[in-house]
Amino acid sequence: MTIGTGDKIPSVTLRRITEDGPEDVDSDTVFAGRNVVVFGLPGAYTPTCSLNHLPGFVENRDIILANGVDEIVCVSVNDHFVMKAWAEATGAAGAITFIADWDAGFTRAIGMDIDLSMGGLGVRSQRYSMLVEDGVVKLVNLEDSPGEAVVSGAARILEQIG
Repeated sequence: MTIGTGDKIPSVTLRRITEDGPEDVDSDTVFAGRNVVVFGLPGAYTPTCSLNHLPGFVENRDIILANGVDEIVCVSVNDHFVMKAWAEATGAAGAITFIADWDAGFTRAIGMDIDLSMGGLGVRSQRYSMLVEDGVVKLVNLEDSPGEAVVSGAARILEQIG
């Protein structure tokens, strides 16, 4: 079942990308007592993710944070090496927190997994954005097509929180 407004983020171990390498952190630590914008996407380096989805959050980071958000988190079903390289290649390292959901554990736990095997990608994340306040989902924006980043984009989140 897909996570929805009013649902609590499930307790799972996340792999956060840091300058010193990957760091395992419990989802409760990431979300408890904080306002977090989370956006999930099918894969690092994929065209829509790299050209449309991630850039909007990087460009609007300061405005989003000025609207009461403590952190912006990007989740993708990729390993930590790929996520770190992508963060650095896009200039988003340090601006956005990257989570390598290497086994799709978080993505499955929130019901946002999608089988993209027909495209050679395997199990991945649907494209979405959420506002999570103190571990509870306040809003969810789920994209109809993984090739689009409109409903789940930074501009939409800004409309909702601004």
